[in-house]
Amino acid sequence: MTLDHLVYAVPDLEAAVADFAERTGVTPVKGGSHPGGTANYLVGFGPTAYLEIIGPDPDSDERPRAFGLADLTEPRLTAWAIHPEDLDETVRQARQAGYDPGEVAPLSRRKPDGTLLEWRLTRRDDPAAVRPVPFLIDWGQTQHPAASGLPELALVSFTATHPDPEALRKDLAAVGAELEVEPGQEVGLQAVLDTPQGQVRLA
Repeated sequence: MTLDHLVYAVPDLEAAVADFAERTGVTPVKGGSHPGGTANYLVGFGPTAYLEIIGPDPDSDERPRAFGLADLTEPRLTAWAIHPEDLDETVRQARQAGYDPGEVAPLSRRKPDGTLLEWRLTRRDDPAAVRPVPFLIDWGQTQHPAASGLPELALVSFTATHPDPEALRKDLAAVGAELEVEPGQEVGLQAVLDTPQGQVRLA
């Protein structure tokens, strides 16, 4: 199963992007605005995967609910996405295995140049702050964001902690995902990036 992107949720988008650029030596590129009051900046991990820094849209009055942004007080690596070959079939198989990835829904955003990007993804009504099981995404005919000449960093490692590692591994297997899971008191995601400023950890 192919990693599509990591989601780094932040309460103040412009401040978080400036901090990320200072910590890593790489300045994220503005991705655009979503319906629902969010906007994002992107950094590539190569031609098929990227880091999404997402926060409240500075140009919107809406209070976003996605990724726990309504209550977020500090940046957090909150979710990740994988790109199955057949999204609908993967959803069917996951449910058969005892895990419901959620309903498949269309979503879109406009890039700063006005280009409309459209995709489908699975959405769960899940209030959890951190979601260690990836959501599924299918870009259809839209060019993958990582293929648009993003500034790049290397993803050295991506891991999770969970109070019940075996239960999490079962849910990961249901959607065809693999992730190193360590026991921990709280659910968490951690990524280590190789940057011009040395290794940087996001959690």
